[in-house]
Amino acid sequence: MTLMVRDEADIVGAMLDHHLGQGVDVIIVTDNGSVDGTAELLADYERRGLIELRHDPEHRKQQAQTVTRMARDAAELHGADWVINADADEFWLPAAPGLTLKEAFERIPVAIQAFDVPVHDMIGPAAMAGSGLQRLVHRDLRTTEQLRRVGLRAHATHDVAHIGDPAVEVVQGNHFVNLENRGAVPAGAEIEVLHFPWRSWDQYARKVRNAGSAYENSQLTPSPNHHGMRDYRRLLDGVLLPLYLVRHPDADELEAGLADGTFVTDRRIADAVPSPVADRPLDEESAAAQRPMGLALADLDRQVADAADRANRAEADAAVAREELRQAREQLARMANRRVVRLTDGAARLLRRR
Repeated sequence: MTLMVRDEADIVGAMLDHHLGQGVDVIIVTDNGSVDGTAELLADYERRGLIELRHDPEHRKQQAQTVTRMARDAAELHGADWVINADADEFWLPAAPGLTLKEAFERIPVAIQAFDVPVHDMIGPAAMAGSGLQRLVHRDLRTTEQLRRVGLRAHATHDVAHIGDPAVEVVQGNHFVNLENRGAVPAGAEIEVLHFPWRSWDQYARKVRNAGSAYENSQLTPSPNHHGMRDYRRLLDGVLLPLYLVRHPDADELEAGLADGTFVTDRRIADAVPSPVADRPLDEESAAAQRPMGLALADLDRQVADAADRANRAEADAAVAREELRQAREQLARMANRRVVRLTDGAARLLRRR
């Protein structure tokens, strides 16, 4: 496993313990200039021989290069059969009960090279602080339209697992590599990820600030689904907290969602992995007062996104029209040239007869 991490002290220890317990043989970790205690925590894991620790303090969103280097070293230095490029808020698991992650991978032939791994966002009540692994116990199955109503565009993009390869290239975000899929994962050996991106207000505000400032210092364009980057401007404008609150279901929404299948309880992590940081709940009265503002801001955000989508579609249609016009002009030019040639040939024949 490779892991690039910055300021994830509330969860990274639990994440490492989980994957070591699941049979991951080697974990290469690059700390990206953490200042919240993550670096010290990782140093302790290194002292105990549990991880290989590296340091890259630059904040220029160089994840693709850093993770690619770790993934290649996994093949070249450690002879990895399979490589997982993970984030600190991801818990990889076999889909089938009774297996460890190692046992599931042992059933997957390396001949398939690479395969997509579904990522399930975990949701539950909001909190001011805390790791939240025993609080965020529901898979979020809201539709895209339901997500847009609370200021989100989509669920997390799938991850990818790949064979050890010294020439592998990992794309920014860890969601794609340059190795093609060459077959299906055998039935019963499927892998999935439980994702905990919004654990508390303190954690999420810090994550958004870190991600936003890193992108501003880089030349990269974030994915449209990059919740953290889209929320960076909201954080700077002082309106992120209401949006953070409406992103999580309140008691009534949770009850209704559990009844209709919008939320599905999954306690595999909650029952097996302790939360390193205890929850600090929200003031319910204050949170309830801010939810209407959050919904209004989310609706405004949806309108802006819809307008941008329409503009993008119009631009795409215009580009198609321009290309069709160019091709038509080329065809007319070719027809005109052929006519000139025919007229010239005819005139030459007349001259020869004379």
